[in-house]
Amino acid sequence: MRALSANLFAFLLLCALASVFYVWSALESRLDRHKRRFAGSLNQGLPVDLSAKTFRVLLAVPAAQRPRLGGRLQAHNLTDQTVSAGSRDYHDGIFWSEWLEDLLPAGFTEEYAQAWRDRARTQPVVKLEPGCGRISNQLATFADGTKACVRYGINADQVQGETLTYYLASLLGITNLPPLILSQLSADSEQWDAVRARIDGLQWSDGAVVSLTKWVSNLTGVVTPAPLRQESSGLHPVLHELWNKTTAELLELMQWSDLIIFDYLTANFDRLVSNLFSLQWDSRVMERDTNNLLKTPRGDLVFIDNEAGLVHGFRVLNMWEKYHSTVLSSVCVFRKRTTQRVAELHKRRDSRKKLLELYRDSEPLSVELGFLSEEHAAVLQDRIDRLYKHILHCKGKYSQL
Repeated sequence: MRALSANLFAFLLLCALASVFYVWSALESRLDRHKRRFAGSLNQGLPVDLSAKTFRVLLAVPAAQRPRLGGRLQAHNLTDQTVSAGSRDYHDGIFWSEWLEDLLPAGFTEEYAQAWRDRARTQPVVKLEPGCGRISNQLATFADGTKACVRYGINADQVQGETLTYYLASLLGITNLPPLILSQLSADSEQWDAVRARIDGLQWSDGAVVSLTKWVSNLTGVVTPAPLRQESSGLHPVLHELWNKTTAELLELMQWSDLIIFDYLTANFDRLVSNLFSLQWDSRVMERDTNNLLKTPRGDLVFIDNEAGLVHGFRVLNMWEKYHSTVLSSVCVFRKRTTQRVAELHKRRDSRKKLLELYRDSEPLSVELGFLSEEHAAVLQDRIDRLYKHILHCKGKYSQL
């Protein structure tokens, strides 16, 4: 009996000590978060260095050691890692935390994209078949067995929009778009010689400029996350449900925040905005896959079919602007890297110049396809300015975090 009492007393003592340790750890963790938040509120702002060298630094490719789309590097399995209230913060004011950004895969790095573009420009196309959406698009197989989606375009706006959207993403450091090149369907082109009969059957015009984007296999659909649906308060730094998200889920939401910024700037209505519009007659549209958005098994989001961006999106802006504004207003947490580039383009007001330089330096057929009109270039700068103001609004609203 005495032994039983002693064991019971020892057990109760251990429980008491464990409780004290748990409470102390929680208080220590909370105090640490408070310190970092306070420091962030003192120092927080849009980090803009306006020196001539800064913009070149901002255009540097993501760290080479990060996993990239299309590469063989394997990312860590993050699915079961959960961020809870007792662990590190998922945000630093209005920005995703640095530790979380460090885990984000690099996507299609510029180094990888350049290597693919160099190969794709020299590889003969040996087969064209359906497989990339509408019949005017074709799935091309190169002589080395790799594949690309060819966009002929019902009109030149579509190919131009797809191409300029890709280079705007590069300018912003958003690496979720597959690499892209332009090619011309000239009669003396060796690249298209093996599929000349197929081209004639498709009634593609000789001399037309088409775009080719890398085809990525093993992709699945993506459903709009709960914080970005119509019944939610939006994606913001004090959203309590984010504390129960796994690291993988937070990384996906981080990519969504980039996607919404990107689609707002390009006025691309053929993704989340079209779903929001469709709510008028389809109350469950947000529960189904989002248009033109896919995901790799590793969790990388892939932004595909961006033909509605910039050119066509700007032409029909009046029809869709209220939906664009609604979607943008739903997000108040951003990648710091992306906001740096937005702030730089806002301050310098040279988005047309920077985009044109990157486009012409990277694409030999840029002159043949053409560029934004002066009117549309002004619209792009205006949207950059509006986005910058929205970021400042979020900063002011959540400055005490």
